[in-house]
Amino acid sequence: MPGAAPDPIADLISTGLTLDSVSPELREQVFSDEPDSARLLHRLRELPLDDVLAISTCERVEIFAVSRLPNAAGILLDTLAGQTGADAAVLQEQARRQHGGQALAHLFAVASGLESQVVGEPQILGQVKESHRQAAAMGLVGPGLEPMLQAAYQTAKRVRNETDIGHYPVSIATSALMVARDVHGDLGRCSALVIGLGEMAEFIGGEIKAAGVRDIAILHPTLARARAVAHRLSGHFRPWEELDQALAVADIVVGALGTGQFSVTRRQAEQALHARRRAPMYFIDAAVPHDIEPAVNDLDGAFVYDLEDLERIALRGRASRESALQAARVIVAEELAAFSRQHAARGAAPTVVALRQHFESVRADVLSGGGIDADEATRRLINRLLHDPTVVLRTAAAEDAEQGSKSPFNLEATLRRLFRLDGGQESAKDKSK
Repeated sequence: MPGAAPDPIADLISTGLTLDSVSPELREQVFSDEPDSARLLHRLRELPLDDVLAISTCERVEIFAVSRLPNAAGILLDTLAGQTGADAAVLQEQARRQHGGQALAHLFAVASGLESQVVGEPQILGQVKESHRQAAAMGLVGPGLEPMLQAAYQTAKRVRNETDIGHYPVSIATSALMVARDVHGDLGRCSALVIGLGEMAEFIGGEIKAAGVRDIAILHPTLARARAVAHRLSGHFRPWEELDQALAVADIVVGALGTGQFSVTRRQAEQALHARRRAPMYFIDAAVPHDIEPAVNDLDGAFVYDLEDLERIALRGRASRESALQAARVIVAEELAAFSRQHAARGAAPTVVALRQHFESVRADVLSGGGIDADEATRRLINRLLHDPTVVLRTAAAEDAEQGSKSPFNLEATLRRLFRLDGGQESAKDKSK
């Protein structure tokens, strides 16, 4: 409606991409292990936006903004294309867009770890908070987005405290280590290899490193990305061309590239086992789709476990995970409804203030004439206060009759509700205010 007061929820936009939603070609252009959120925010600051937040990780690039611009999502994606060098038309085609309440629900779900590749992973909440800190430091988070983010953090806290969703990635890593010890015994004598990247792969890699493996290597087709992960895991990186050599010295292999093609084939695994003189190899397939060819498991000395295998070992099962996920989504819905109610109440406050000021102005005008007693003053005050509402009510009723409306007369119903004209009684607590 022209001239309507801004509504941050209605004006909220989310748009962006996730690792599992884009083509392999776009992945290499958009996603980075060292995302430059600050540079993206500098670009976004040039746009006429009320509030904006950019979440940029190795698996997610999303922008949340409060804006009434026509085609604001398209403008944001064009800015992202300029940042990454990606083809703008391709990016627009593959990006996700959400508006209003759907965008707010998405923000709550992202912060709670429900939209991650590995549901419940703990890193995303910290990444959202860091993105918030960067944007706020640049003056890009104002009264529209700030309450939404605080409500998202409250939602994430409830999801962590009231459901088992956060136990899922922990149980997977624990199971992975248990199998590793079954296969190799003392992990201090083992070397590990992480192929690709991703939150679960890095999480498992970190747990393996913490368990005492003597060495961990990272491989990725893009050397800079391998270097970044190796730095975080206190390991080393190798060029992609050295995959076969790296396999030959790896006791534990974590596959996490997820390109739709096998990173480790049966032939490669067979060659590695031959070079190792059949010393056992433990493969953790943490990719979706799979990174390790299933036939590898048929080889003597090769042990392949994917995420579902590790989940079964953890005795948590798909049904348990789905139950926790459903409970988490109920919490998100509850928090979304509560925030929307609070937002609506805050939105009504200026109208209530204006109404009180109007009444006070009329009261002062009636009393300014002087020379009248209380009965006359109150009679005049009532007449003055009811004059405009009475005129508006009669005019609206006449217009409604002329249009032949068969719907209930909403203005009259609202008035009856506001002043409890149908027998509703104030509580004693209300009357005392």
